[in-house]
Amino acid sequence: MLAVGFSFATQKTRIPFMIDILQEINDLKRRENATILAHYYQEGEIQELADFTGDSLKLARAATTVKTPTIVFCGVHFMAETAKMLNPEKRVLLPDLLAGCSLAESCPANKLARYQQMLRENGRRFQTVTYINSSAAVKALSDWVVTSGNAEEIIKRVPADQEILFVPDRHLGQYLEEVTGRKMILWNGACIVHEIFSVGDLLALKGKLPRALTIAHPECPANIREHSDFVGGTEAMLRYVSSFSEPTDFLVATEANMMWQLQSKFPRHRYHPVPGITCACNKCPHMARNTLEKLRDCLAQGRPEITWQPEFARAREVVQRSLLN
Repeated sequence: MLAVGFSFATQKTRIPFMIDILQEINDLKRRENATILAHYYQEGEIQELADFTGDSLKLARAATTVKTPTIVFCGVHFMAETAKMLNPEKRVLLPDLLAGCSLAESCPANKLARYQQMLRENGRRFQTVTYINSSAAVKALSDWVVTSGNAEEIIKRVPADQEILFVPDRHLGQYLEEVTGRKMILWNGACIVHEIFSVGDLLALKGKLPRALTIAHPECPANIREHSDFVGGTEAMLRYVSSFSEPTDFLVATEANMMWQLQSKFPRHRYHPVPGITCACNKCPHMARNTLEKLRDCLAQGRPEITWQPEFARAREVVQRSLLN
């Protein structure tokens, strides 16, 4: 079973607090007529009270179905931006405006624009395929936006006579090269969570649990993927795990909060986090900036709010074509 992160004494003191703040959040949600979206990498207590949970693709699609005038996005900044560009008339709140993303930060729009111009000046014909973990300004410079769930499908749409500039995740790009056979120009970005998994610790875990199956996110480096039984995004992981009827041990190489989702949906299995180089399990520090207290406060105060920016119009067109059609 998935280990619980609190001692019994700590839980006894936290339970009344949890009951109070969850009641506050639910009351404020009704008062503000709001819908809460939460990514799988949020803490389980936030996922549990959300109206929608999912990966980036599922949540982008869910955002287009929201009927309430307010969306609270428990995720990181680029996700809330995407929700806003798909719902320009709605108020979109993010519990912590500083919840960023190492991938998005690795590819500033001005730097990408200069690189694209250099490629064109050198006679290169290409399309830019951008991972959704990017700013709206970068999406606006792109031909396609992909998630780990639909990237293979989109890559197949790029004409064979054009090169592919894939930004910003080099590990996901390398994985897509392997599964599609398309060579790409890869941007040198990486996710700080997935890049630091320890292959030595993974192999040690495999030695202790020789019958366990390893599932890894394609943002992981090749040395983790090559020792995995299944590579896929978070939704694909859920589908894979669901196919095992007998209790099974899974070694999980993605953000640690994903195990809450796995455990809640498929409690018959046992889940073990693959250690990182510097810690026992990998949690995204940006996702962790969103807390129950900040969720309550943003509902109460109506901020921080994602406001419409000029680049959202072009970015919206690319996102709709790539993810919704």
